Amino acid sequence: MNYDPRGWAVHEGSTHPFDAPAPHVDNGTERPDPRRYTAADVAAAEWEKLFTRTWLLAGPVSDVREAGDWMRFDIGVESFIVVRKEDGGLAAHYNVCSHRGSQLVRDDFGSQGRFTCPFHSWQFDLDGTNIHVTDAETFRPEVLCHGTDLTPVRVDEAAGLVFISMSDDVPPLADYLGEVLPMLETYQIDKMNVVQHRRSEWAANWKGGIDASYESYHLHAIHPQTMGMLDDRTHIDLYPNGMSRQFVPFGQPNSHFPDQEGINPGIAAMLGDAGVDPATFQGTARESRAAIAMAKRDRAARLGLDYERFSDAQLTDSTIFGIFPNAQIGCHPEAVFLHRFKPHPTDPNRFTYETNILYRHVDVPGYGAPLWMGLASDVDLTGETRPEVVHTGLGEPPGMGEVLDQDAELLPVVQAGARSRGFKGPLWGEQEARLRHFHTHLDKWLAA
Repeated sequence: MNYDPRGWAVHEGSTHPFDAPAPHVDNGTERPDPRRYTAADVAAAEWEKLFTRTWLLAGPVSDVREAGDWMRFDIGVESFIVVRKEDGGLAAHYNVCSHRGSQLVRDDFGSQGRFTCPFHSWQFDLDGTNIHVTDAETFRPEVLCHGTDLTPVRVDEAAGLVFISMSDDVPPLADYLGEVLPMLETYQIDKMNVVQHRRSEWAANWKGGIDASYESYHLHAIHPQTMGMLDDRTHIDLYPNGMSRQFVPFGQPNSHFPDQEGINPGIAAMLGDAGVDPATFQGTARESRAAIAMAKRDRAARLGLDYERFSDAQLTDSTIFGIFPNAQIGCHPEAVFLHRFKPHPTDPNRFTYETNILYRHVDVPGYGAPLWMGLASDVDLTGETRPEVVHTGLGEPPGMGEVLDQDAELLPVVQAGARSRGFKGPLWGEQEARLRHFHTHLDKWLAA
């Protein structure tokens, strides 16, 4: 891998269409007002002008594969039910009974033929149609004629993911996702299952979570344990509608790492995970990435897996997509991370960080969960058992792995600084191009 003058990775020589860079986007050099991270009026405007008008990632298709399967999706002050109907399509409704407003479901997911209100036992079909009013004869017809069905929201699925929108004016999902949609489709997320689901409360603004996950500039400072095997010289692509992509090279030393040639323990572990014996590997650290890609292709061929659709970068790097407004998807051929940054209903200094790990189980010798996932040995990788959501409260270590736990510890410190009169707003460098792109599109929505 070579690097351009900004330090960004360049996939020189690759003819794979996935690696084609996006046209350059210049989002300017302005310094935004830091109130965006702390002010209640800004948070209220974001809710009304952004979250209620865009497509929101509700969850993976694997949670609603069969008729009757449903998942609850909460964000801000709202709660939704997304359900697979008998005809194979999806429906989504506000999680609110039309009678008195009680929430219909309180679990995170389930499967059933109808929804029954826990308060007065009104019942609703999967498509939201009211099918039973308890003691209906005690209601005047003029009352019930106001409408007894659940209130629907738009729902669609793409690339193995389910999205909802509270707006009737949102563009079609495929148009909204644009150029990133066919890229996501190469990973066949629809064939993966959730093997880990964590939800934690963080003492920071939701955009602080976005900012931290949208750049690798901070790796050397916050995550020094990654320096030997995770490169910060990345390739960044910016797309319409606030979408973005970043290749973060694995199996390569960070630019701040003193030894750029030796096979350090981190790279050795990556080589071994791909099936290369690090003890006999004769190359340097600069050659390890290509060796990992070749080894993965050889292994896939032996196991009868279709890896021809992947570029070398997809086989080795963490390919990360920013899905505007509040999701990030880290993709590998074997598994993906879904990250969602959910604003707190009332406090701009808090957000909910929700992560899913989805894994495609292949029951053949030599294939397993990638090393980077850090999954415990007792995790069911077959997809037969959907794990429960592990929820950690404010101030508790989220247990999302060493790297994310380090972020959780530092983000409240950043949030505290954002509230200071001495902070005049962020100064974004080229390594933080995805941040500026995100905030530029955010500001366009708020100004609309």
